[in-house]
Amino acid sequence: QVQLVESGGGLVQPGGSLRLSCAASGFTFSSSAMSWYRQAPGKGRELVAVITTTGGSTNYADSVKGRFTISRDNAKSTVYLQMNSLKPEDTAVYYCRTYYTGYWGQGTQVTVSS
Repeated sequence: QVQLVESGGGLVQPGGSLRLSCAASGFTFSSSAMSWYRQAPGKGRELVAVITTTGGSTNYADSVKGRFTISRDNAKSTVYLQMNSLKPEDTAVYYCRTYYTGYWGQGTQVTVSS
């Protein structure tokens, strides 16, 4: 069955960095566009970033452009989200999702606070 397992979340100070990972199994990863979403307390899920099957094209929410980078390693069936210059408003549970087929991971908590 499809499994998406996120890791790398935690507590970081404003201005800091984190790198999230999402390890995928149970489907042909290299044929699947991938995405990261986030859900802040009391808010709906927000699309953060998308990457195509080869990694040749990416897209970002305006709120994270220039600070976050999505990437993938098809040999490792893993998608990453490098988050720099973190702000308190980036605090959320971050989810990995197969972009078109809609499978979700369990999420990883990111808290940006001093």
